Amino acid sequence: MNDLSKRILLVAACALVDPDGRVLLAKRPEGKALAGLWEFPGGKVEVGETPENTLVRELQEELAIDTKVACLAPLTFASHTYEDFHLLMPLYVCRRFWGTPQAQEGQELKWVRPRDMRNYPMPPADAPLIPFLIDLL
Repeated sequence: MNDLSKRILLVAACALVDPDGRVLLAKRPEGKALAGLWEFPGGKVEVGETPENTLVRELQEELAIDTKVACLAPLTFASHTYEDFHLLMPLYVCRRFWGTPQAQEGQELKWVRPRDMRNYPMPPADAPLIPFLIDLL
């Protein structure tokens, strides 16, 4: 399958930042694709949703926290070809949210300084986003 025939999957991701400048990473649980790798919270953009609306929904579903579209600032994006699809993933930064993130889907969570993120194995699309977070934070 060549790149032109692959479907494009739009996934929104969020770098949640705590007051100490750490970013929340989630470890993909066993049984999911790319299990054991660390990623930014987020999810697939559903029909009729904007990436920002997706993140508000996904952060509530995955982490039991609330935020608003106005609290999400676009930072950069990833464009990566996997075997079966091409991933387009905008990354937003969120410093304002309500509640304490708690794993709702069996994933492990960890607050990590951006300069230490390379110590956490990530999916190929996520890893190139690290330098942007290092520069920002």
